[in-house]
Amino acid sequence: MFGPVALLKASHPEPGGAVTLAMTLLAVGVGHRGWSVLGVAAGIGATQLSVGWVNDWLDADRDRIAGRADKPVASGLVSRRAVGIAGLLASLAVPLLGLPFGAAAAVCLTLVGIFALLYDWPLKSTPLSVLPYLVAFGLMPAFVVLALPGQPWPPAWLVAAGALLGGGAHFANVLPDLADDAATGVVGLPHRLGATWSQIAAAGLLLIATLTLVFGPAGPPSWPGIAAAAAAAVVLPLGWYAGQRAQRRGTRQVAMFRSVIVVALLDVVLLVFSGRVV
Repeated sequence: MFGPVALLKASHPEPGGAVTLAMTLLAVGVGHRGWSVLGVAAGIGATQLSVGWVNDWLDADRDRIAGRADKPVASGLVSRRAVGIAGLLASLAVPLLGLPFGAAAAVCLTLVGIFALLYDWPLKSTPLSVLPYLVAFGLMPAFVVLALPGQPWPPAWLVAAGALLGGGAHFANVLPDLADDAATGVVGLPHRLGATWSQIAAAGLLLIATLTLVFGPAGPPSWPGIAAAAAAAVVLPLGWYAGQRAQRRGTRQVAMFRSVIVVALLDVVLLVFSGRVV
């Protein structure tokens, strides 16, 4: 792995790329075309690069102590300084990439970037660790809508669904790594609640997000939406039941984690296609 590839890996490209792709598809759904789609992708992508690089820059010493071979900085594949500079440049690019869409969209995108960085520091290891997820994920679809010509106001149900999806993602993301995170000094809200309550929080937030996406838009809900809501109502209890049947503690958390991820994917699909009714 050489420098540029290691630098990209330090940005946490998998979750960042998934978020960028989802918002880009939503942009197409709400009516963006051509350069406008690329502009939305660049703006959201910059927020994801920023939070990923700054996270690894801040955590470099702790990752080395923990022996995180999967972290490019900790394994010596890229310097901490390079990652820090990349994070700074990406952070500064966020408001600039929002400006072509108007003041309201630029402010909204800038707030996404700010709250994402507030997770990296100082909220990651506090009881407020979920707050940046709630705010940033709620504001991302709002930016996509505000970036349209005429800067229409985003519907409340879309913002609420994004926030709920973000909150659920926070709890789901840490489920397999609660013990490892706590051992390296990360003690956010999920760690304080423990595995059981974090599972309940993840499932509850994602189920409410599903219902918001299905029943929030004006008019009768679509049949695919109703099917997705029914699937969520079945998958989550099955995940909990499979977890209870598992013998080992880690396996219990993984079973629930997988069911939560299925519902999260359903929510992302509903979010993308919700652009047709915005």
